[in-house]
Amino acid sequence: MSYSDLQQQPIIFFDMDGTLLDLAFDDFIWNHCLPERHAQVHQCSLQQSQQTLFQFYQQHKHTLSWYSSAYWTAKVGVDVLQLQYEHRERIRARIGCHQLLQQLKNRGYRCWLLTNADHAGLQLKLENIELSPYFEVMVSSEELGHAKEEVAFWQKLQQLHPFNPAQAVFVDDTIAVLKGAEDFGIAQLFSILQPSSAKPARAATELPYPALDHLTELVDYLEIKLQDTDAKTA
Repeated sequence: MSYSDLQQQPIIFFDMDGTLLDLAFDDFIWNHCLPERHAQVHQCSLQQSQQTLFQFYQQHKHTLSWYSSAYWTAKVGVDVLQLQYEHRERIRARIGCHQLLQQLKNRGYRCWLLTNADHAGLQLKLENIELSPYFEVMVSSEELGHAKEEVAFWQKLQQLHPFNPAQAVFVDDTIAVLKGAEDFGIAQLFSILQPSSAKPARAATELPYPALDHLTELVDYLEIKLQDTDAKTA
């Protein structure tokens, strides 16, 4: 592949949890482990803990606080980060994760990891799953002060790490996040059919963005796009 081809290639932005990593770990922590630990700490029933926590979850969904282990530790009186470390053996890459990243690396694509996980959560995942070698930029929304759902996240990202939205591809399992990216100007967006191995796959027809079943399908899309670019410039 020539240098001019590489210049035409998009930067690939990847979400982490539910996109490259199996969301089953996070679901297990927040929907099972935390309610159980919360009930123990506060000496209440599991049902009471579930009601309390799920009410909190709804209040803070899609905000920066939602993704902060420090915030939740202070809010509910349970060390949420410690809880994740206790079960870190459950952290898994999604099928095709490393295969896709290696294929992109071999082809010279630039890849960035953009996660709403706080810095501590990102470090936990990186300690257990080898992702760092594949990314030239890795950003936690905590560093930018805005969740990915907000256009302000993308504005700050562009200030810190300049990129052309028209030449970017973004893959994320959360529709609200993809909508924020679209509002900013990123047009090439993909979702994920099955973010968690513990839950059934979503129907592609129910999602407002093209969705990947197997992660490696992304390579086929990119190669088709590059061929189209070559044809137009020939």
